[in-house]
Amino acid sequence: MVVAKGPDAFRTISEASDELGVPQHVLRFWETRFSFIRPMKRAGGRRFYRRQDLEVLAGVRTLLHLQGYTIKGVQRLHKEFGVKRLIEAAGGDPEAVAILEAERAAHPETPDDASPPVPLSEGARVRLYAVLSELDAAKARIDALLAPSILNS
Repeated sequence: MVVAKGPDAFRTISEASDELGVPQHVLRFWETRFSFIRPMKRAGGRRFYRRQDLEVLAGVRTLLHLQGYTIKGVQRLHKEFGVKRLIEAAGGDPEAVAILEAERAAHPETPDDASPPVPLSEGARVRLYAVLSELDAAKARIDALLAPSILNS
């Protein structure tokens, strides 16, 4: 029987990864790039994430993956506006988004940074999700075919 954790309970890296939809190695990588990501660590280096940590991580994920910011861009936003503004912008707070967009326009990314992605139309988004679903189904079929050979080895 699995007992659901309360909203303020600590999360392991595995639980944080599942909740955010981001692989564990990405969370560890972000720790190396963003000084403001500091999960609590126990003996042996085991990470535990507080609710606030998850909110910051969700903000970083949104800024990087959905809004097209680069790592340098998120670092600059943190330096200029702090963690609270990152969380607000990632959550879509109109005032925070306007401030961050003005900051972005005033300080364009350097040429070696990736340019922000072009927003997808709803039709393109639907097609991408359909392809992703097909890929997930293909992976499941491959896993099912490989399972007997793994059990026999």
